[in-house]
Amino acid sequence: MDKIGFGVVGCGVIGPWHGDAVMAAEGAELIACCDIIEERAQKYAEKYGLKHYYTDLKEMLARDDIQAICVCTPSGLHGEHAIMAAEAGKHVMSEKPLDVTLKRIDEMIAACEANNVKLGGIFQRRTYPTSQKVREAVQGGTLGRMVLGDAYQKYYRSPEYYKSGEWRATWELDGGGALMNQGVHGIDLLLWIMGEVDTVTAHCEHLARDIPVEDTAVALLRFKNGALGVLEGTTSVTPGYGCRIEVHGDKGTIVLSEATITEWKIEGEEEAQEAEEEEAGEGTAADPTKISGGGHKLLVQDLVNAIREDREPMIPGREARRAVEVILSCYKSQVTGETVKLPLDPDWRPTSL
Repeated sequence: MDKIGFGVVGCGVIGPWHGDAVMAAEGAELIACCDIIEERAQKYAEKYGLKHYYTDLKEMLARDDIQAICVCTPSGLHGEHAIMAAEAGKHVMSEKPLDVTLKRIDEMIAACEANNVKLGGIFQRRTYPTSQKVREAVQGGTLGRMVLGDAYQKYYRSPEYYKSGEWRATWELDGGGALMNQGVHGIDLLLWIMGEVDTVTAHCEHLARDIPVEDTAVALLRFKNGALGVLEGTTSVTPGYGCRIEVHGDKGTIVLSEATITEWKIEGEEEAQEAEEEEAGEGTAADPTKISGGGHKLLVQDLVNAIREDREPMIPGREARRAVEVILSCYKSQVTGETVKLPLDPDWRPTSL
């Protein structure tokens, strides 16, 4: 099989991580890019030495030498662009979140299935060996009966950050605030480690930023395995402290701080294991651009391999959907003042807090 040609739609902040990943992937070739702002598309094309750039996605999708699309547009447009790609017979790699409503996500999944193309999501924290080790310990029963699974995500985003794009902090295109944009990574990781959530009780507020969506959220989770959990997501704390996952069973405790295992204390093990680290960039606690490209490269390479081997990607659409369902359940709990039991009605979406 010839190299799999890629196109990137959305040449803003996250676009270069996908461009670098495609350039590094064995068996892949970056063919073209697209952005509604022509100057941005042109600069992206120049950066990667591309002969072609577009301002109309339909024109890029018409190319026969493109077999896959990286969707890097604002979150609320992911579904629209992924469905366009699927209907054009292109495989899809979508940035997080998959989209901002469950209805649109389900339409994405259905469109990709109907057109026999792959749909992969970006959650690079799953690719870290430290994250995988923690998941194996929990799912394999090393910690015994699970009691608590917590995710603390304390980030800082300035007022200027929210003014840097008209789509930011809007319900329509950002889909929410600290949980949907920043916290979705840690929420996905917590669910991947702990399993599915049964109920959510949450408070989501805008306490420090003049925005319509939340900059501070706290939720109580009950997992289907019987364990409880606390979820914190903020962009309102100074200076910002990143993501910490804590899991506790009746036989031990593990703490994962960003990409480092800082606690590993298991009953029956004579000594706690030394901290294990995984290279993950400088950290996005205060700067969203300080991420490593390693996870994106692994996931794009996996999509290439999945296309060639005709298998599902590492993070298929239905897996990427789960974090969005929990986040939307948090918003519904805030709006109604009640505990929300999953599954959530796919038609429900917030318009205010």
